[in-house]
Amino acid sequence: MTEKQIIIRSGETVLKGKNRKMFEDKLMSDIYRCLKPYGYYKIHKKHNRIYIPVEEGYNQGIINRLKHVFGVDLISIASVVDQDIESIKMAALEEMKELKNNQSFKTFKVESKRTDKNYPINSQEISHLIGGFLLHAIQDLQVDVHNPEVTIYVEVKEKAYVFSDRERGIGGLPRGSNGKAMLLLSGGIDSPVAGWMVAKRGVLLKAVHFHSYPYTSQRAYEKVVDLAEKLTNYCGPIQLFSINILPFQQAVVECCPESEGTILVRRMMTRLAEKLALEHGCDALITGESLGQVASQTIQSIRTTNESVTLPVLRPLIAMDKQEIIEIARKIDTYNTSILPFEDCCTVFLPKKPVTKPRVDRIIQSEKLLDLEALTEELYNKAEVEWIKDDTNKEVYECQN
Repeated sequence: MTEKQIIIRSGETVLKGKNRKMFEDKLMSDIYRCLKPYGYYKIHKKHNRIYIPVEEGYNQGIINRLKHVFGVDLISIASVVDQDIESIKMAALEEMKELKNNQSFKTFKVESKRTDKNYPINSQEISHLIGGFLLHAIQDLQVDVHNPEVTIYVEVKEKAYVFSDRERGIGGLPRGSNGKAMLLLSGGIDSPVAGWMVAKRGVLLKAVHFHSYPYTSQRAYEKVVDLAEKLTNYCGPIQLFSINILPFQQAVVECCPESEGTILVRRMMTRLAEKLALEHGCDALITGESLGQVASQTIQSIRTTNESVTLPVLRPLIAMDKQEIIEIARKIDTYNTSILPFEDCCTVFLPKKPVTKPRVDRIIQSEKLLDLEALTEELYNKAEVEWIKDDTNKEVYECQN
């Protein structure tokens, strides 16, 4: 029986120079984590690749799971044989027959790479020998080196690896390789997508959700937990904070101009998120704002919100339109949860005519009508927290570096 191995190629990780080992180790850790439901695997890295031996008839769920790992660029299932050309020919023939059983095609090419420079046959000659053999062994095939329907890949290292599939992962940088940030997570479409996009760049997520109980329901909060659980499929466990913003909203209604209510509440949310972020080791905030989408997301409103905090606010959706955001939400499986019709705190005490071009000086004057410091402490001290966990645990794996 031919030995099978999953080969994983990481994209940007190989470009990281002296920090490369750190990125690779974090990627390995995430691979252990994601494969836990499928049993025990010995995993090793070599020649800028990660290798996972699998049994014949392996679970396709393994591949689907690996596609959720940030830092994974390409995934292949290779037959592993000795270096001799006859063994490589037989492995290539098996690969081609399997492809023929599953799809219809007429053109192919062989693409070879010789890492072991002591091997007596160069890459071009390997491709020629294997391609010629396949042409004679299987009828109705033609070579097309420019636009083939199927490509057989051969990599000669200490062993020979033969494969045809190169499934695309989601790329990005390994989880936790680029610091931590606090995501302002609502129940809408945008904020989960924003969190996912920043996490793809190697950032560990923590999240804070603002609600207005009893004006918002427990089911609305459970919807946010569901969204966080969706994100853990990619991001790992997420610490989710929950803050009832209602006392501040009520104070704004009583003391401040109605039109400024939205921006005043937004500034308070951002302050509280920053306070949590600083306490929990985060270096930035993340929001799902898209320029001009609603009143609180005009460029003047964004400037006014920014003025209330010192940490950088990452807005990965800022220049995207709604349809682009929806496409990503569908891809990461948050869309159907996000559109469930449960209220959020932004709809409570919504002004009839919210200011769209707020002036920072006027907003600061309105905040002076409030006991801002006392309200901030009151809300912050009542924050609740829970861990939203995935179902994996890396300790059941063995790593061979």
